[in-house]
Amino acid sequence: MARVRQALTQAWNGQGGWGQALALALLPMSWGFGALVACRRWLYHLGLFKQHVLPVPVIVVGNVMVGGVGKTPITMALVQHLSAQGWRVGVLSRGYGRDTTTDNASGIQTVLTSSNANDVGDEPLLIARTCQVPVFVASNRVAAGQALLAAHPDVQVLVCDDGLQHWQLARDLELCVFDERGVGNGYLLPAGPLRETWPRKALFSAAFNSPVPCLLVNTSSHAQAHEFTVQRRLADFAKQADGTQRPLQSWGATPVQALAGIAKPEVFFAMLRAQGMTLNHTQALHDHHDMLHLRIDAQLGDVLCTEKDAVKLWAHHPTAWAVPMQTTLPAELLTAIDQQMVVAQHAKLSSPHGHQTA
Repeated sequence: MARVRQALTQAWNGQGGWGQALALALLPMSWGFGALVACRRWLYHLGLFKQHVLPVPVIVVGNVMVGGVGKTPITMALVQHLSAQGWRVGVLSRGYGRDTTTDNASGIQTVLTSSNANDVGDEPLLIARTCQVPVFVASNRVAAGQALLAAHPDVQVLVCDDGLQHWQLARDLELCVFDERGVGNGYLLPAGPLRETWPRKALFSAAFNSPVPCLLVNTSSHAQAHEFTVQRRLADFAKQADGTQRPLQSWGATPVQALAGIAKPEVFFAMLRAQGMTLNHTQALHDHHDMLHLRIDAQLGDVLCTEKDAVKLWAHHPTAWAVPMQTTLPAELLTAIDQQMVVAQHAKLSSPHGHQTA
């Protein structure tokens, strides 16, 4: 089964192989999936499925590809930019990877800096700790947004980490994120990795009778001419749970071990090596790994991980070193976002759905 999954993934990414035949065999299912997506979109367009409009501008950062493409670092960079511009920002998230067996898993949860990642999700907790803004998680992003605004009426803009296909939540701007895979083989699930047809049709805003602007963002060096290229690099330091910082160069040639429970662990390991780190041992874990039963051999050297892993790992291994990912949004993208925010705020304040924030 693992070989089949690997072959199909390669076919999804347009790398050929025998999985391509399997992908072609799955095309009828993809056509059925596409019909359902188109029908659902049309029902929203007709107003039979209702979009819920929140009283402040909403920005959705999402993707059309299955798997991680680097949305959360972009979300954090966006939140930090908006905060620096004077906006009071709140963040909404589904809280992917959190424990759904608890009694309140289906409800709305406030993410505190002291929250447990298994309860609220590792990415929302990382956002709350890094950006120091209100973060609420729920499977229903509309309900989460309403609860956040009720608890924090001074919030002026909401950023939704993921949820491009959560059309129930009306939005004023979309950032669609890609990585080096582009759109893969171009097929919809399950023959390909796409959640929506591409080129993507603009979502129509029922609130303002206009299409929602969608900016295309790429986290790789293979961006197309119509995409904004995001620069990502590791910081030149690592930090522990108590805030202690240490320059990466201080390890010199001393071997260390690295682990990563992200979409592409090998990318993190390669970045560490590019910083001159000597990796004695690596552990490539599945995305959102809970770290509860992780075995670490101290004799293999100091442990280096991503910040996303650290919010869970530090509960058991507070001496692990987290290396931050530094994400730089291009000036052209920030200008486009700022311009759209002015338009969105004016539209909200002049509409029946809007209200003046403090």
